[in-house]
Amino acid sequence: MSGGTYKLIELVGTSKESFEDAVNNAVKEAANTIKYLSWLEVVEQRGHITDGKVSEYQVKVKLSFKIQR
Repeated sequence: MSGGTYKLIELVGTSKESFEDAVNNAVKEAANTIKYLSWLEVVEQRGHITDGKVSEYQVKVKLSFKIQR
């Protein structure tokens, strides 16, 4: 981040496929309504287990976007 002011938000993304897909899903959804997204940080990873198998991947991500005048 160089210059300017940035807002930081926290989201939880989910996927039935992978942690990477969960991150991409969170970013994709945020990009539908937030302009100027600039970076992300994966804060936490977790999942749901059903019948001895991972059934859902979850990630907590922090996303940053630049505040525009």
